Amino acid sequence: MTNTVRITTLDNGLRIITDEMNRVETASVGVWIEAGSRYETPAMNGVSHMLEHMTFKGTKKRSAQSIAEEVENVGGHLNAYTSRENTAYFAKILKEDLGLAIDVVADLVQNAILDPEELERERGVILQEIHQAQDTPDDVIFDLFQEACFRKQALGHTVLGPADGIRDMARSDIVDYMHDHYLAHNMVLSAAGNFEHDHLLDLVNTNFPNTKQGKADNFAAAQYMGGDIRESRDIEQVHLMLGFEGLTYTDDDFYAASVMSMILGGGMSSRLFQEVREKRGLVYSIYSFLSAYDDTGVFGIYAGTSEKEAQELIPVVCDEIGKICHGTTDQELHRAKTQLKASVLMSLESTSSRAEHLARQLMVFGREIPTEETVAQIEAIDAAAINRVAKRIFASTPTLAALGPIGAVEDYDRLKNRFS
Repeated sequence: MTNTVRITTLDNGLRIITDEMNRVETASVGVWIEAGSRYETPAMNGVSHMLEHMTFKGTKKRSAQSIAEEVENVGGHLNAYTSRENTAYFAKILKEDLGLAIDVVADLVQNAILDPEELERERGVILQEIHQAQDTPDDVIFDLFQEACFRKQALGHTVLGPADGIRDMARSDIVDYMHDHYLAHNMVLSAAGNFEHDHLLDLVNTNFPNTKQGKADNFAAAQYMGGDIRESRDIEQVHLMLGFEGLTYTDDDFYAASVMSMILGGGMSSRLFQEVREKRGLVYSIYSFLSAYDDTGVFGIYAGTSEKEAQELIPVVCDEIGKICHGTTDQELHRAKTQLKASVLMSLESTSSRAEHLARQLMVFGREIPTEETVAQIEAIDAAAINRVAKRIFASTPTLAALGPIGAVEDYDRLKNRFS
């Protein structure tokens, strides 16, 4: 297979990675920045997300309305997101509009004016977003889980930040954060689609004259803690998350853990779905997942159940965890590896997914990971690797987060003793 990926680093430190996909009619381009909630102090929790919002409220070249209209006028899409480790700005457009997409994305990350009047309006929007998230149990349980995994650490903070902090955050705080983190060495520009790499480089050189050189200070190393966190609410369902210390993207066992998660809770054929939902009818939704970070990770299991069924649920889930530490069938292993490979390969057919995939690889590994290399790593996983990584993960201190009518949820010490 011909490798169409190219990487260039500009003199100011901005890294560019592209994949030329000449059989499609679109292109996706974005800038990924090492700026997320784990880079924030407790007093500034939420500043990354607030800055992301404010970039769309006007730049030196464009009004907020122009930012919204210019890409949509050519049928494209413009968006952004903030996570715990990154902020991303990206656009998907028809191939002939690549220059416009790069111009707009570059304008957002270099020229935001952070108008004081717009800030006060957007502060209200973000507060509404926080309140909406707090009214959504599916969102709250994940934040509670993250807090319990990384207590009193930046990685345990929410991305949105606390409402009081957002109300008090000054414009100067946002300006200082932008100046300290929106730096060339902190950025990756990633693009995939129908274009030529050299043409894109010309566009980048033209449109990124104002990106400051340098790199922000790194975040403090995170330490997984584990423990128990519960919030009683008068709602219909009990939302539960059981978790353990996970792995980084660079860990040698990362793909073995991914396959193990697929066997345990990755889809309707998984052990948890079959045993907990299909055979026992204890839940509507149950699944497992891996969240990887730069220096740590978490493995989690989510389940939504009724108050009546909550007492039975945790012992059944713990039994399934115990079983996977001691055996995996050839059929399960084959199915999970095939599911994981298919997920990887299908995602690469989308220009936007491909661009994000490449950006993450360059930020984490410093290089592109060829698809063939990823597939080979998945293929190499055997039953012994599944048993090894399961025992490794489930030997860590468990985390339990519970939200809703939680009176019947098992005591944490009893849960912890199940894994002793």
